[in-house]
Amino acid sequence: MSIQWFPGHMHQAQQQIEKVLPRIDLVIELLDARIPHSSENPLLAELRGKKPCLKVLSKSDLADPEHTKRWQAHLERETGVRARPISTEQAGTIVRLTEVCQKMIPARSGVGKPVRTMIAGVPNVGKSTLINILAGRKVVRVGNEPAITKSQREVNVGRGVVALDTPGVLWPRIESEQSGYRLAAVGSVKESALEFADVVYHLSDYLLEHYFAGIAERYKIDERPAGPVALLEAVSRRRGCLVKGGEVDYDRAAKVFITDLRSGALGPLTLETPEMVAREAAGE
Repeated sequence: MSIQWFPGHMHQAQQQIEKVLPRIDLVIELLDARIPHSSENPLLAELRGKKPCLKVLSKSDLADPEHTKRWQAHLERETGVRARPISTEQAGTIVRLTEVCQKMIPARSGVGKPVRTMIAGVPNVGKSTLINILAGRKVVRVGNEPAITKSQREVNVGRGVVALDTPGVLWPRIESEQSGYRLAAVGSVKESALEFADVVYHLSDYLLEHYFAGIAERYKIDERPAGPVALLEAVSRRRGCLVKGGEVDYDRAAKVFITDLRSGALGPLTLETPEMVAREAAGE
């Protein structure tokens, strides 16, 4: 079963973005550093056309640092695009994004006119947190769940930059099944639209191959589980996810596992690489 989630307010948000784009100098698109491709909205790329874009790899503290470097270089191959990793643990790196904006739109620098930016991205990628840190105060509501922001709001964040905060927007149909499950794994899909056990089933082989050390440390596992069922059984035993009679509660165990993945308790990890995405696009 593929993951799909496109509530009505997202359609309205998409229309609002299209309406205001002509007066925007620079698009700041937040991508989740753990899934830079899957969290990249193809509709936004279509709408912005050749308008300059700063792609911000958010939550980089939760991602594999080597893969983040590779993704940054990969994204910057596109004309007019710059990419920067950020972490809320290092507010200075976020504040310096205003300098990048000024350099990308030099025509507005020093003429008394702020760079007009739009901050966009999928749900729960950190847009509102970014604006609050840039502004140095809490100006927009934040929350660790998708679809907190429901309408646009313009904020003068200082240092010659005005930011337009927009609601998190997915696209009407997620064509890639793999991308759907990755979006679900990092929390960009409402929990009512997914089954945690399905998400673990689709991601477990990759995670066990590339990030078993973090999983083993978290759940005190000595041998690598053979697959998703064995993994959830191991998690269940360590976390007491059992039903009457001592049977494994796979749903509870899966939710525990995904919650740990999202929080970084399994260690820094990245769920896709440029090479993986290319193979998937080719149907391999």
